[in-house]
Amino acid sequence: MTVDVEDYFQVSAFESAVSRSDWDDMPGRVEANVDRILSLFDGAGVKATFFTLGCVASRHPDMVRRIVAQGHELASHGWSHVRVTQQDRSEFGEDIRRTRATLEDIGGCAVQGYRAASYSIGAANLWALDELADAGYRYSSSIVPIHHDLYGMPEAPRFPFAAAGGRLLEIPVSTVTIARRNFNCGGGGWFRLYPYLLSRWCLRRINDVEGESGNFYFHPWEIDPGQPRIEGASARARFRHYLNLQRMESRLQRLLRDFSWDRVDRVYPIENGPGV
Repeated sequence: MTVDVEDYFQVSAFESAVSRSDWDDMPGRVEANVDRILSLFDGAGVKATFFTLGCVASRHPDMVRRIVAQGHELASHGWSHVRVTQQDRSEFGEDIRRTRATLEDIGGCAVQGYRAASYSIGAANLWALDELADAGYRYSSSIVPIHHDLYGMPEAPRFPFAAAGGRLLEIPVSTVTIARRNFNCGGGGWFRLYPYLLSRWCLRRINDVEGESGNFYFHPWEIDPGQPRIEGASARARFRHYLNLQRMESRLQRLLRDFSWDRVDRVYPIENGPGV
């Protein structure tokens, strides 16, 4: 179980409507939403991995400390939700090192994992996985093996694989294969779009038929139907972002009951090395 910790105005879908220079003036809701998630997880006895933006951690250090104090894993989501496709290798390396150092300083724990903004690592920039290994990360969860207009590497393995010359474990978001095509069943807008029973069927197929663990994600803003609406965003962006927000929390509660969940670093063989 994973959470991508970012606020509602920091998503890639709104980057043309909300300038980063305006972020500090936007009414923040991430801390209250994370606290609601921590309460949900505590009630269900679930531990998770929180992929956290460095800029959010620096603004809400007590929130980060609560995540760690309650037994969850702290991991990196980059500094300010810049897609890897918008960075060169030097910029990316500086970003991931700055974020890791900040999270470790605030959280008082080692940070082993990374998730790219909008899953923006793919065939054209696999050098990013080498940079992550060079920076001391042990795993990444940044590739989705599907066709998508914003991201995706459909030819990638569907399940964890060794990368960066065996120095890093890449853990793709969960998909199912239907008619030779992969479909996302690992969370986010897909989880809000599909009927819950279909999402449950997909994850059970991964567990029971394929014998693999599911890798699920969501965002704090997805349990917040009362969030401010962003003016100037495209119709597609608004549809993807606001679809079924009012149903997300109840669906998430069912998901927590229907499956067993844990932190990434305890589900996958991180400590034994990515080749295991």
